[in-house]
Amino acid sequence: MKYNVVMLFFFITVYFIASGFIQPVPGVNKQHFINVRDAAGIKKFFKYTDDRIPFISSHRGGPRAGFPENCIPTFENTLARTWSILEIDPHYTKDSAIVLMHDKTLNRTSNGSGKVSDHTLEEIRKIKLKDTEGAVTNFGISTLDEVLEWSKGKTIMVLDEKDVPAEVRARKIIEHHAEASAMLIVYSFADAVKVHAISKDIMMEVMIPDAEKLKSFDSTGVSWSNVVAFVTHTQPTSADIYKMIHNKGSMCITGSSRTIDKEFIRSVNKDTAALKSGYDKLIRSGTDIIEADLGIEAGESLETFDRKGSSKTSFFHIRNK
Repeated sequence: MKYNVVMLFFFITVYFIASGFIQPVPGVNKQHFINVRDAAGIKKFFKYTDDRIPFISSHRGGPRAGFPENCIPTFENTLARTWSILEIDPHYTKDSAIVLMHDKTLNRTSNGSGKVSDHTLEEIRKIKLKDTEGAVTNFGISTLDEVLEWSKGKTIMVLDEKDVPAEVRARKIIEHHAEASAMLIVYSFADAVKVHAISKDIMMEVMIPDAEKLKSFDSTGVSWSNVVAFVTHTQPTSADIYKMIHNKGSMCITGSSRTIDKEFIRSVNKDTAALKSGYDKLIRSGTDIIEADLGIEAGESLETFDRKGSSKTSFFHIRNK
């Protein structure tokens, strides 16, 4: 029985590689995995503790030269370098499949054109993705179903909304038994209530930027154990918000894409020391997770934080390929 399972996994992997959805990452022989076993485990992983280990949410999966956004080979490249959860973007095709694509149109990030919703999945399969430099790669567009299966035992996928409602994304997680390896971004407390009613096992990233929003969220009845709080893309209105959220037992996310990442990407002289200092400052200000455009750089910067003796160390693994 064990032999059959191993062979089945082998042939599935070969199929995905041959199809262009997964391609080996040159020179990489290890992966940084976040090992969460079940729904109870993901709640424990995201529960705030004083000895928490700061980590990264790689925006759009961590794209860079050679590796397009929202792409399984890019996810593997990110995990080859650092621990990270991976933020992704789902869109509907014409025939109601759900694929990964940030924009409504295919033009910017692929050699296709027009709206995603004007193409069938069969047509989408023929398209190749572009990297951050605009170069066409050999990588194809993945479906949400494929990604939810790929991520199990590796990391946690953070499903943004785009044109796929919260209830649909929640049911996709349930369909794939991916409660331990996927969570949702919800943009309203009403959606948080809907998802919580569907399943008490699904984690959500909820926008809670200040004390007033925190108080309003308290009145929804949604358990804080199901919540990671996204505080800000810039600066919080009050630094106390981090402590207030921590007192609820939840972790906080701060985005760096509009601040230190943007400044570094646009700069002529790349000051990596200043970039690292910026990430360090964000963590020391009170946040626990940084949503970064530069996922690898941010993740490697945070590895200097002391991990010894933390109650969270059991979640962070390095495995040889």
